[in-house]
Amino acid sequence: MKHPGPSLHLQLGVCDYPEHVPPERWSAYARQQRELGLTFVRLAEFAWSRLEPRPGEYDWAWLDRALEVAAAEGLGVVLCTPTATPPAWLIRAHPEILPHDQEGRVRDFGSRRHYDFASPVYREHSRRITRALAERYGRHPAVVGWQTDNEFACHGTGRSYGGASAEAFPGWLRQKYGTLEALNAAWGNVFWSMEYSDWAQIRPPVLTVTEPNPAHVLDYFRFASDLIRDFQAEQVAILREGSPGRFVTHNFMIFESGFDHYEVARELDFASWDNYPTGMLEFFAPPGTGENLKTRYARTGHPDLVAFNHDLYRGLVGGSGGSFWVMEQQCGQVNWAPYNPLPADGAVQLWTAQAWAHGADGVSYFRWRAATMAQEVLHSGLLRHDETPDRGYAEVAGLDPHQFPLGEVRARVALLHDYESLWLYDEQRHSAALSYWAQTVAYYAALRSLGVDVDVTSAKTDLSGYAVIVAPAITLVTVQMAQQWGAALAGGAHLVCGPRTAFRTPSGATWEEGQFGPLTSLVGAQLQQYDSLRPGLTQAVSGGYAAQLWAESYRLRGARATHTYEGGPLNGQPAVIRQGNAVVVGAHSPPLVRDVLRGVLDEAGVPHTELPEGVRLSRRAGVTLVQNWNPEPVIWQGRTLPPVSFEVHHER
Repeated sequence: MKHPGPSLHLQLGVCDYPEHVPPERWSAYARQQRELGLTFVRLAEFAWSRLEPRPGEYDWAWLDRALEVAAAEGLGVVLCTPTATPPAWLIRAHPEILPHDQEGRVRDFGSRRHYDFASPVYREHSRRITRALAERYGRHPAVVGWQTDNEFACHGTGRSYGGASAEAFPGWLRQKYGTLEALNAAWGNVFWSMEYSDWAQIRPPVLTVTEPNPAHVLDYFRFASDLIRDFQAEQVAILREGSPGRFVTHNFMIFESGFDHYEVARELDFASWDNYPTGMLEFFAPPGTGENLKTRYARTGHPDLVAFNHDLYRGLVGGSGGSFWVMEQQCGQVNWAPYNPLPADGAVQLWTAQAWAHGADGVSYFRWRAATMAQEVLHSGLLRHDETPDRGYAEVAGLDPHQFPLGEVRARVALLHDYESLWLYDEQRHSAALSYWAQTVAYYAALRSLGVDVDVTSAKTDLSGYAVIVAPAITLVTVQMAQQWGAALAGGAHLVCGPRTAFRTPSGATWEEGQFGPLTSLVGAQLQQYDSLRPGLTQAVSGGYAAQLWAESYRLRGARATHTYEGGPLNGQPAVIRQGNAVVVGAHSPPLVRDVLRGVLDEAGVPHTELPEGVRLSRRAGVTLVQNWNPEPVIWQGRTLPPVSFEVHHER
């Protein structure tokens, strides 16, 4: 695997679009990029119509020149497969490529990501253009790596609900189940007379009169995820053959739920993701925080929402020892959120430093020059429309990448994540205001507020070596997972589980013996009641806490209650239980979660510290990054942290 330039410290780059501007500007841009301290550019992610303006007729001259210009200034190039934007001539010749939305309507040409992963026609064209690029540029000295496609599943394109996907789904099911009898049993289709007598009767779970069967939904989501995995694997194999020694990555998305990222990332050298903190806040602010939190962090985004994605993508490839890139880093206002304020002074530097501290080896700013045409004219770049440097440019110029050495992030705490649990949880939330991400991030934020570094990792992975394992919302637990968790506990680890843990079987049903299924003996309890609390309705918990949105209680089978519910229909029933080193928190209460986790960290010998609101610590390669995300100064440990700032502290 080849990295651009020396790999001793953080590398900085930019997403550039030479096809958007006159060629006579390219050399000046490249020179300016080098002088800014950038070492690489990302090119050609949306350039299919310029690379192949007509079927089989390639125009390489402009991209040849763009690579020459970059190489002349010593810039490495991350080249992209342009398959996120199939050109008009291809779509009009083969309209069967187009995807269908959740109401079965065709999603037409005119923006991006307008294809169905199941389309055999499109898969062939994807392989063809990828192979042509790999043959042309695979051994070019300026090309240091590849990005496949762009932002899988963005704009709800991870699943098509008609066309090629609808045709392929029954075959996927037949391969999995073998017989209709097995499928009907696994899905529980005797309920509401949903049994099938022919494979051709099965369609995507779309436009049902009331909610679709969750088992049907779960398998459709698995099927769609497998399509993305296979689509990417085809491109990766072609790039490996045609471009040896270069890395291959993909730029994943913020809290994307449309596919199993662990499966899709399997063939990559490392994962990348696209970080837009202010836009993210508008869509993923924690429930119950209201507009006050969004307003407070409007110009920085919330540190824990950003950090969670960093830690997720760091662990996607390579596990706890992995690294990642930020392939698109916000450097000014975005254009796609409900509200798009300018970032605070210092935000771009803070975002860059935080990415490095969580394991990023490269950060690439989006974009070089603000677009002067089409859908993104209101999105900022390092240069304004008139080519003058924007605010983000000045902040990048003020960075010293040498203060960010590369190395491992070493965490003693693992937070478990699972896409199948996500799909099932959100398909039947039972509490409209509480989602899988909200419950998961509540536990993650509690750990970060205690100054603890965290590995976000697959719930199915080997957990040996961790002192504390946190499973906030793993609602689908298999027997094998239960065995792995049990082995970790036997090795001395502590386990903390959140509500709805092990509620579901792999088929999406509930366990015949009820929650906790294969974890029952491990946690020493079974479910008693669960209570979906509407906003404003709370359930008191001993110790002065209150559950919001969700509360569940347990029948003890060896465990003991450390907290009980007070008043209401759950009065006197266990709210938090413990057996050995296994703890289950049944109440959704961020203060309670934080205090339980603090106690477990103490017992496990994991150092932690109380941090003020908006102040965070992250550690990498013997360096501690102290961050203040607040719009005002904060006094911490006797020193004043300026607003929206960071400090680098080396271990002595």
